Amino acid sequence: MATAETFPAASAAELAVVERGGFVESRHVGSAIAITPDGEVAVSHGDPSALFLPRSSLKPLQAIACVTAGAALEGERLAIATASHDGTELHTRIVRDMLAEIGLNEDALLCPPSWPTGTDARRELIRDLGEKAAIHHNCSGKHAAMLTACRVNGWDTAGYLDRAHPLQQHIVEVVERLTGTKIAGTVTDGCGAPVHAMSLESLARGLHRAGTSSESSPFALHRVAATLVRTATEHPEVVEGTGGDDTMTMARFGVFSKKGAEGVQVLVAPDGTTVAVKMLDGSNRAASLVALALLARTGAITVQDVARAAAERPGLRVMGGGESVGVIRATV
Repeated sequence: MATAETFPAASAAELAVVERGGFVESRHVGSAIAITPDGEVAVSHGDPSALFLPRSSLKPLQAIACVTAGAALEGERLAIATASHDGTELHTRIVRDMLAEIGLNEDALLCPPSWPTGTDARRELIRDLGEKAAIHHNCSGKHAAMLTACRVNGWDTAGYLDRAHPLQQHIVEVVERLTGTKIAGTVTDGCGAPVHAMSLESLARGLHRAGTSSESSPFALHRVAATLVRTATEHPEVVEGTGGDDTMTMARFGVFSKKGAEGVQVLVAPDGTTVAVKMLDGSNRAASLVALALLARTGAITVQDVARAAAERPGLRVMGGGESVGVIRATV
């Protein structure tokens, strides 16, 4: 894509602060939007119309595209297609099973060799003298889903990440249909797959359409979208892992949750209320909390729910001398 950029600091709004002993030490600024079940903008901060890169928060739409292209994914396999997983034995087993069913092995995955992102899984692999591998990459489920769609259609599996590949062209079509806007440009994500520039509102609209779709819809795209949201929410441990923000949010609230690198977070409540957040500094540490706070602003969950969620997340505590001396809190 041509040289472009996201919104500047002057267009951002404060979304969260870091408080140490009553002193506000740092501020997180960015953009955020909340959309009601009937599609109205309930809350807007910063500039949700500005371009940004959704990173892994695009995975649900990419997964929907893989299924509409013919990949017969259900249950855990559908959930891991949208995952940024920890690379545990559970995650690698699902991905290996997906690849085996289509007659491929781990060598077909074009995501970079990685250590598991989960601390316990990484320690176990190192203890067993294991090495970095593509299957441990947090995006390996998405890549396995893409390869499944390729096999079903007889498409080349060696070049499935090429932007001109039939699968990637189909993903563009599906993303544009769900978001209702044309993709503004395409670059390469951390896993090697194309990631598409759009506005924060466009991403929210796409996930809102998925979250308000029906599994009995006469339209296949809407049936698949509704099934994906339900299935991922039913398998929170597959979508990330124990202690992860996405897993904890889905397990506690039944809210579909998907984070993306560089401070991106999307949530879809059971009633269809949808929130999207982009932290301008790229930090993810407060993004989930801000998104939950916006859900509470719309009435989809309670303020008490947000407080309980915050108390359960050690990453929101500010430490001093080995003791908790403050918190990261949302200001929206």
